[in-house]
Amino acid sequence: MKSGGFADKVRRAMSGQGNADQGLRIVSILISGVVFYGGLGWLADWWFGTSWCLPVGLIVGMVASIYLVIVQFGHSDDELTSRQEDSGE
Repeated sequence: MKSGGFADKVRRAMSGQGNADQGLRIVSILISGVVFYGGLGWLADWWFGTSWCLPVGLIVGMVASIYLVIVQFGHSDDELTSRQEDSGE
């Protein structure tokens, strides 16, 4: 039985699963992955005197960030509801 009322919306908002909060988390994951791995690529370029590590680092950072977003946020509401029912929440 699906329960979709005001109480569920409030509970979801209070638990940090609101839409704005979720969107900001996704954007921060995407930005931080590119910055982190791009920074590692830049350091590798500087250290080894090459010019290809920065673009590789940026691409790896974007791919890793997209993967993390899919793993963390790539579920449907039905899956989330069934997981909550299984765990007793």
